Amino acid sequence: MHGKKSKWFLLLAIACLIAAFFIFDVGRFLTLGHLRSQQQAFNHFYADNRLLTIGIYFILYVTVTALSLPGAAIMTLAGGALFGFWTALIVVSFASSIGATLAFLVSRFLLRDWVQGRFGDKLSAVNRGVETEGAFYLFSLRLVPIFPFFVINLVMGLTPLKTGLFYLVSQAGMLPGTAVYVNAGTQLGAIESVAGILSPGLLFSFILLGVFPLAAKKILQLIKSRR
Repeated sequence: MHGKKSKWFLLLAIACLIAAFFIFDVGRFLTLGHLRSQQQAFNHFYADNRLLTIGIYFILYVTVTALSLPGAAIMTLAGGALFGFWTALIVVSFASSIGATLAFLVSRFLLRDWVQGRFGDKLSAVNRGVETEGAFYLFSLRLVPIFPFFVINLVMGLTPLKTGLFYLVSQAGMLPGTAVYVNAGTQLGAIESVAGILSPGLLFSFILLGVFPLAAKKILQLIKSRR
């Protein structure tokens, strides 16, 4: 009985957080327009409060990912613009993996019935993939996002995959894509005028965003054929 009460309390807390996100329209802050308009203020705050800024960003990123809220892609771009490539890559890599694992656990222990009803069609395909290819299947989903990442997090929570393995494979599989997005963010952060939109660095970043999933898919097909 106590366990059931705890479960309902946690579900209520999650529902309240998600409701607050939409009621207070927090999503309006997670846009490229807002990022550009506030970048100078962010830069000044970061220069004076480096650890605090990284800590707030990390917690916010984990929360957005764990609750499967929209905005993770924009936050990744923002991280690149604010922190620079290497700092943002490390922070986003760990924050996204921890957030994904929390979403995985929420699905496994709290939202099983809802996820089965909402994503049942995808669940059968994922179960078959996990049964035949195990962790490599999750790695391929992370590398080539056939499904949105939040769907992968929720659906994987219903499979027999171990939590530690999910975290490690997710961190490794999401790292290349994270690097591409962070790099694009660093280029967006360098734009000072309209002419900057046509800079070689930014154009190359956009090309990477488009080409990376296709290249990753080809690599995975080659690995599968050799296996």
